[in-house]
Amino acid sequence: MTRNRKAILASLVLVPLLASGFALQARATRGGAQLLDQVLTFVALRYVDTLDAQQLYEKAARGLVKELNDPYTELFTPKQLAEFSRNTNGRYAGIGMEISKIGDYVTVNKVFPNSPAEGGGVQEGDKIMIIDTTNARGFNTQQVQNLLLGPIGTPVAVTFGRIGVGQPIRMNFKRAQIQVPAVPFSMMLDERTGYVPLQRFSEQTTEDIANSVLQLRKQGAKGVIIDLRGNPGGILEEAFAMSNLFLPKGKELLSVRGRGEFQHFVAEQEPLAPDVPLVVLVDGRSASASEIVAGALQDYDRALVLGTTSFGKGLVQSVYNLDGGYALKITTGKWYTPSGRSIQKERKMNAEGQYVEVMPDSMETDSVRKARPVFKSASGRTVYGGGAITPDVIVQPDTLSSAEQTLRRALAPSFQKYFAHVAAVAEQQKGKVRPDFTVEPAWREEVYKRLQADTVKIDKAVWDAGATDVDRAIEERVAKIAFGDTLVRRRSLKDDNQLRRAMEIMRKGTTQKEIFTAAALEPASKPGVARRSGP
Repeated sequence: MTRNRKAILASLVLVPLLASGFALQARATRGGAQLLDQVLTFVALRYVDTLDAQQLYEKAARGLVKELNDPYTELFTPKQLAEFSRNTNGRYAGIGMEISKIGDYVTVNKVFPNSPAEGGGVQEGDKIMIIDTTNARGFNTQQVQNLLLGPIGTPVAVTFGRIGVGQPIRMNFKRAQIQVPAVPFSMMLDERTGYVPLQRFSEQTTEDIANSVLQLRKQGAKGVIIDLRGNPGGILEEAFAMSNLFLPKGKELLSVRGRGEFQHFVAEQEPLAPDVPLVVLVDGRSASASEIVAGALQDYDRALVLGTTSFGKGLVQSVYNLDGGYALKITTGKWYTPSGRSIQKERKMNAEGQYVEVMPDSMETDSVRKARPVFKSASGRTVYGGGAITPDVIVQPDTLSSAEQTLRRALAPSFQKYFAHVAAVAEQQKGKVRPDFTVEPAWREEVYKRLQADTVKIDKAVWDAGATDVDRAIEERVAKIAFGDTLVRRRSLKDDNQLRRAMEIMRKGTTQKEIFTAAALEPASKPGVARRSGP
């Protein structure tokens, strides 16, 4: 048999195979549609409780969305869509928290400054268990927001679960108008180093960063530290615009890959500060837009990234308006840095319904690094893929002593009372202290006496053993009440290992290249338990 004859026979066989494949696919599609139609019919006609058509179809749609096992895909009712739109513009009436769904409970990602949540002592990582009398277990973020938001001045009670504390913590708040700042302040840390904390990517982010950098340069800053720790992200366009402040026009900032789509986003303007040396701080709560900025600056050798590995939220969500005022927020693609690294960290749902990392790497050991795919920056430096942004310099935060941890566990069930008494004692010092004040032992003893009088019983030996943590909480509150956020940051330097290391590296160079050279000589820090203010 000749080769041509074989080819003809092969094609004759292939055609019916393809045709049968399409027929099978079509039958499968028809069968699936028929299955759904039959289930809807029997539920509508035979289910013990009567459901109207709108309820039936909405439940079917929600079931489909839920079975995608994607925590970022949601079906919004008209009311939920309005709330979602309101929350993305940076203003709302509530208690001042950034939240996300983790396992069975919605969890606090960030507490906004000057908010009822901050005033009550809410901490990042707290689980929202009960809102007023409603058990919030299994609720998504929109359901929790529905209960937390309300008219200004109205009360709301929230019961939190805290890691390491067996007893839930109930706190009472009054809702307030929340203005979520992008940059709450900027400051000179020393004679040559500027500092800009960026809390989220909202509509004013790029303008705030630009103004802060220009002001710091006027004050003599030779380099700037941009703090993205705890920044959960926000508006995508602001991430591009902020990156463009430091990267040349025409540079690719991000690519998005979806089903049949490949989009490139490039810098569209001339940069504001193309040469000022940068250090960017990240941690496990830096996500989304924060990772886009850190990844782009790292890939182009435009900034040294320092801290711990970021969260790894590199999925693109698009919002599609549906009939009846509904909307579908659905994952449509993945983000990639200019070098081709995927930002999304692989996660899967465990037996408890929690999304967990497939390859946890919070400590970034050498073995974990070696298992990651390797990419190259613009100058040929090694940068790591595999999801999230791995810092150039790994620096763990400072740690709590065992005595401090013991005291925090003892205080946790009455934490709101403790925090209120710390604030009351701090308020007494306003107008009496200088910026270089020292926490007096009498202040700590006054807090202890107030707790005892308020029926909060803490063993005196436990209290005294954890005195440094109490003094730290008092110091922070006095500094904030008497002098504001800049003094809080300046005085907290002794407890901020990551920021101190960034400053040390920044002092060793006057160009970005010199900063990278200095960083290469820095020893890595060892893992520890993160220290935070309050118990």
